[in-house]
Amino acid sequence: MSSKISGRVSPQPCPHLLDFCSRNGSKPFRSLQDCIRVKPPGGRAAIRREPFEVPRCGTCNESSRPRLYACVACAAVFCHAPPFHSHASAHALSVPGHEIAVDVDRAELFCCACRDQVYDRDFDAAVVLAQTITSTTSTSGSTVTQCKGTGSQPDNLRKRRRVDYSLWAPNSRENAIIENHSIPLHDATNGSLISTTELPWGLRGLNNLGNTCFMNSVLQALLHTPPLRNYFLSDRHNRYYCQQKNGATLNGSKNSRFCLACDMDAMFSAVFSGDRTPYSPAKFLHSWWQHAANLASYEQQDAHEFFISMLDGIHEKVAKEKRKTHSPGTGDCCIAHRVFSGILRSDVMCMACGFTSTTYDPCLDISLDLEPNQGVSGKSSVAKSNNSCNVEADCMGSSQNCGISTLKGCLERFTRAEKLGSDQKFFCQKCQVRQESLKQMSIRKLPLVSCFHIKRFEHSSIRRMSRKVDRYLQFPFSLDMAPYLSSSILRSRFGNRIFPFDGDEQDACNEVSSEFELFAVVTHTGKLDAGHYVTYLRLSNHWYKCDDAWITRVNESIVLAAQGYMMFYVQKMLYYKASEKQAASWCDVRK
Repeated sequence: MSSKISGRVSPQPCPHLLDFCSRNGSKPFRSLQDCIRVKPPGGRAAIRREPFEVPRCGTCNESSRPRLYACVACAAVFCHAPPFHSHASAHALSVPGHEIAVDVDRAELFCCACRDQVYDRDFDAAVVLAQTITSTTSTSGSTVTQCKGTGSQPDNLRKRRRVDYSLWAPNSRENAIIENHSIPLHDATNGSLISTTELPWGLRGLNNLGNTCFMNSVLQALLHTPPLRNYFLSDRHNRYYCQQKNGATLNGSKNSRFCLACDMDAMFSAVFSGDRTPYSPAKFLHSWWQHAANLASYEQQDAHEFFISMLDGIHEKVAKEKRKTHSPGTGDCCIAHRVFSGILRSDVMCMACGFTSTTYDPCLDISLDLEPNQGVSGKSSVAKSNNSCNVEADCMGSSQNCGISTLKGCLERFTRAEKLGSDQKFFCQKCQVRQESLKQMSIRKLPLVSCFHIKRFEHSSIRRMSRKVDRYLQFPFSLDMAPYLSSSILRSRFGNRIFPFDGDEQDACNEVSSEFELFAVVTHTGKLDAGHYVTYLRLSNHWYKCDDAWITRVNESIVLAAQGYMMFYVQKMLYYKASEKQAASWCDVRK
């Protein structure tokens, strides 16, 4: 929900949704439960009066618009197709009290006045209940009967068929229509229109190929990662040369081998070609499926899991070709590790004699736990915060949490010394017995681009349940990583008494700048198994919302109010090595 933030307070809820709920009682959305259809069982929910109903816009009678919304107050269906027009918004403005609608294809709440998604626990409870009923009835084989004369099963029990994807290309007539009727991009900050000459270079939407918003959101961030962008646009990886070297042909023969770096090179060429029509990354999706066969499906996947899997795919391909023996932590093996790879330091100190065991581990990102609520212990904070929010929502499987966390607070918690439990005693080489110990994490080497992953999805094998943590996270536009470096941690632990074996930490932190600037935020809205990913990009001093094929300019307040899942920060100053000398060069992340 797009709400402006002032200071350090949580984003305010939509006033139109509050007014609707106050006028319609405590459970205004339970009547929609009979209209919620889930297909296939366990899949995405949709709004239909009848299983085979084809909704159409009440104004233009179109059924193929990008978004169709059903008014909750009168059940009328209208389309919303920014930047061209929005009949849903026109209906909301003409009839007071009809601002809240439901996406008929996604079963998600939408405020037509604010032109943004909104959230309500009662509505999510109705969707979850419908999904539960559908999954329960689908598991009972004795209740499934075929219709006489048709031999077909009910709509929500049909298997999803995989169809071959065919890329659409406009013909001469359609090209003429596009050129004559194109409208500039809509600016959500002030309602004005943006001419194509004002758009940043490379800003292009990505088509959803079937629950691929997780992929599109990460690709948008990577396409505008400054070091990665400069690498591919300077032809450092040429897909034609790579395929010829490996004996592959460009037409995808049986002997061709997938290469994610080649597909990234093709994607960079297409996105930065100047074409503004949405791009379909079908070839990249197919190559990623070959690399991660266990994730090859049209089901929704985790954006963070895709990010790690994709970088590993680029690394494995390049490492095999170059036969390099570099460690991933050095950042010299491939472009993925040169941009994102850092080194974490782990110190385990014996509480009896003070002996410290130090290990170093390479990392492509840092996964952070959200801070527990104030006055609540870490183990019980989640349960208590849920109970304080809404007992009924808990019964329905809601994952709404109270409280506010900050990115700096999460980093401080990550690098804070913690006492290991009695069941985690480590063997002290000096005492020659197992002793209780203190463990502390720190960052020995910063990457060029730091990716912070927020652990919003929790899985409990004991309770056999999974849920999403919706707690609000505050994150800064500029971030100083100096307090979390190993050199700073050691200095705070020992003062000026830095021991000789720790001297290399000072050299490691001097190679890079500790000042970082935010340029991309991947957000997740909705529930654990029925959510949607959106990316916010900072380009040319403006923020843009990338929602699959749709690009909209937004205010900073909307970015700050978003539910951050992955944050991408780039160093404000990058160091380039020329021979044996280092030359500092400013990297403008806003262009």
